[in-house]
Amino acid sequence: MSPASASAPVPSVGARIRQARLERGLGLRALAREVGVSASLVSQIETGKSQPSVSTLYAITTALGISVESLFSVESLSEGRETAAAVHPAAAVHALAAFAADPARRLGPLVTPGEREVLELDSGVVWERLGHVPGTDVDFLLVTYRPGGSSSGSGGLMRHTGTEYGYLTSGELVLTLGFDEQILRPGDAVCFESATPHRYRNDGDEPAVGVWFVSSQSVQ
Repeated sequence: MSPASASAPVPSVGARIRQARLERGLGLRALAREVGVSASLVSQIETGKSQPSVSTLYAITTALGISVESLFSVESLSEGRETAAAVHPAAAVHALAAFAADPARRLGPLVTPGEREVLELDSGVVWERLGHVPGTDVDFLLVTYRPGGSSSGSGGLMRHTGTEYGYLTSGELVLTLGFDEQILRPGDAVCFESATPHRYRNDGDEPAVGVWFVSSQSVQ
């Protein structure tokens, strides 16, 4: 169950990140310092020579005050920035970003495999967007961790606001949640507050595929 070859890749993710950085008046080195990576890596991401890991993507979008969801959108990044600012007013530089929905963006109601929007991330992780209802703060994703894939290339744990729910359909996935490790097998489901430090990795020899719902709203 690898990502559908007919899926529509998201154009110019690196260019969108660069546009947001320039609009904020932030230099490569300044952004790299906020994210905790090298300026060379940021440059490679912006030029499409390298893809960010899941954790790095969260950190970059947080530092720039944009939503991960805006990187899927074919609309202008400026519109995405306005929406993200409304949901996350302080840009939350010192916390990892949550998914924030663009009220004007719809994907569906029917989404065929060829209409999915796809983000290819570093460390063997692929996100396919299965749908989005305008005005909501939930992203609906088919997530694939290829053999050896991990949500963090450095092995570190990530945390961000909101909650997430996952259901594994094939393969095996190791979830590190706080101080505990759980092995997810087909049919297993997880749900937790995303502020809890966590990491996913695939130690197996076949892709681990599942359906994930990620909300930017924290539990009250």
